[in-house]
Amino acid sequence: MNWKALVLLLLIPTSLAGQATDIRTFFDLLRPDPERTAAEQTILDGWDDSHAALLVELHRLAQERDRNRLLALLERASGHSLGSDPDRWWNWIWATNPGTHPDYSMFKAVLYSSIDPSFRDYFDYGLDARIRLDEIRWGGVRRDGIPPLDLPTSTNVNEARYLDDDNIVFGVSVNGEERAYPKRIMAWHEMFKDTIGGEHFTGVYCTLCGSMILYRSAIDGEHHELGTSGFLYRSNKLMYDHTTRSLWSTLAGEPVVGPLAERDLVLESLFVVTTTWGEWRRRHPGTKVLSIDTGHNRDYSEGAAYSDYFSTDELMFSVPELDDRLDTKAEVLALRFNQAPAEKLAISVEFLTSRSVYHDSLGVVEFVVLTDPSGASRVYETHGRYFARWDGRNEVLDDGGGRWTLTEAGLSGPDGAALRRMPSHRAFWFGWYAQYPETRLVY
Repeated sequence: MNWKALVLLLLIPTSLAGQATDIRTFFDLLRPDPERTAAEQTILDGWDDSHAALLVELHRLAQERDRNRLLALLERASGHSLGSDPDRWWNWIWATNPGTHPDYSMFKAVLYSSIDPSFRDYFDYGLDARIRLDEIRWGGVRRDGIPPLDLPTSTNVNEARYLDDDNIVFGVSVNGEERAYPKRIMAWHEMFKDTIGGEHFTGVYCTLCGSMILYRSAIDGEHHELGTSGFLYRSNKLMYDHTTRSLWSTLAGEPVVGPLAERDLVLESLFVVTTTWGEWRRRHPGTKVLSIDTGHNRDYSEGAAYSDYFSTDELMFSVPELDDRLDTKAEVLALRFNQAPAEKLAISVEFLTSRSVYHDSLGVVEFVVLTDPSGASRVYETHGRYFARWDGRNEVLDDGGGRWTLTEAGLSGPDGAALRRMPSHRAFWFGWYAQYPETRLVY
């Protein structure tokens, strides 16, 4: 890291901290002696456990020669010996919740602007926040360093020769227009902004938490141009909007830090089908699919991106709590409905693969999950109807023998009856649970 960028310290306004140690003192820990030794003593004299997060954040970006000394200071000041693994210190901070330094947001602004000056926008004084600032961690890239695909080129089935039938794709359908976004491409970009069925959408793929979500880009007619912030919350990608630089939760679809956090804004999510290219193409021969010619030079072969991460249950970024009812990266079908905002549901994908028809409810919404032989699940409201059998293709039978036709938009039945499709997507169990620890789990 280029610590010359820390001349920004000269621009820090008078501390709001009262009796708390000035944040400039923490940056002095990166200077040579005698400044460093003097800073250590000042920090010890004014120690409060709410200062621990500053030392752990400094450790992440410090040069190797300074890291051991930072941890030694942390052990001496806190009275805890947790070793050299920063994640153990983060877990202690999150579990004990000692609060944060009064100038913590400014500390983060200065620290991370030394990597990317635009990061300062996220952490200005007076910011509103719905989440703990000490749980916002830098993901290792600059703003939009993982480049979103903006109005990417699509191609037809016959021209998509780069795809094999067993390749994983994320299928979406809007106003009768079907699109497929291959995982092998999305893993390198994590976001697309596209027009589908005459509407503008933002598709966000959080590789770390395994979720691909499709959002309408506008809320009540107000367009929100989103990008990749470079930061994470509980191993969940944080987006930012271009206008206010507020940070948005990918899983929740709402602003959580910044000017927009005080507003009641929630992006509308639509369904995403995780399936194989062969199955999606068979169902939708007229589908468009993302072209491999993205304008970026990447290894877009199947499984190339994040291969090590996907192959184990190890996490790149720790979370406050894990739930061992499922493996850490076991896939779940994640459901949250506007009609039941306080309730969340996760259904094990493995559970669904052995049940082609599964009925449940979320709040007042009764629904059925139909899972085809490829493992792709689709969720439809039922309004009290019960479905007994599905042929795995287009025909569903209710318990009275009525025949229903399955489409991406909904189920159509006897006498013009119609049941709409409900939003759903997959996620890794740990990621969904970290965001929604109150979730109900079916497994």
